[in-house]
Amino acid sequence: MSNPFLGEIRMFAGNFNPRGWAFCSGQLLPIAQNDALYALLGTTYGGDGQNTFGLPDMLGRLPINQGQGPGLSTYVLGQKAGTETVTLTQQQMPGHSHAFFATTATGSQPAPTNTSFPATLIGTATLYAIPGTSQLVQGAMNANSITAVGGNQSHNNLMPSLAINFIIALEGVFPSRN
Repeated sequence: MSNPFLGEIRMFAGNFNPRGWAFCSGQLLPIAQNDALYALLGTTYGGDGQNTFGLPDMLGRLPINQGQGPGLSTYVLGQKAGTETVTLTQQQMPGHSHAFFATTATGSQPAPTNTSFPATLIGTATLYAIPGTSQLVQGAMNANSITAVGGNQSHNNLMPSLAINFIIALEGVFPSRN
């Protein structure tokens, strides 16, 4: 690869890291063998600063610029953010309702459809059928008939993506500040 700057990060479509490059997978490197790269990165991405320092961890991550965009959060160099899965709670969901439909039509199916439930209106009392029987019962439905669902299980929170490797130059030109 052309003459890179030391510490330069590139996207690489190969399944191996080229000579003089390493995958950006958060691994620790010895300072003694990589002192010039340590001078650039320090312990921004991990390590103890005495014997080791870390490379950026781009596994399952998306690079963003440091600083703050208009109306956005502030990010510092090396900060990891976000999560791959999210568990929504009832407090996070907007208020809404699910309609319950009933019909007075004669049933022609052995079980009601997902949009109707057999019922009869006599005067002001509503009757409903007990599932599995022909018995009609007056009064409110069982409180467990309509309940919260979901079980607070997390769901995938990843945006559409294409897997690719990020590599960092372990050798190259030390970048000048001016």
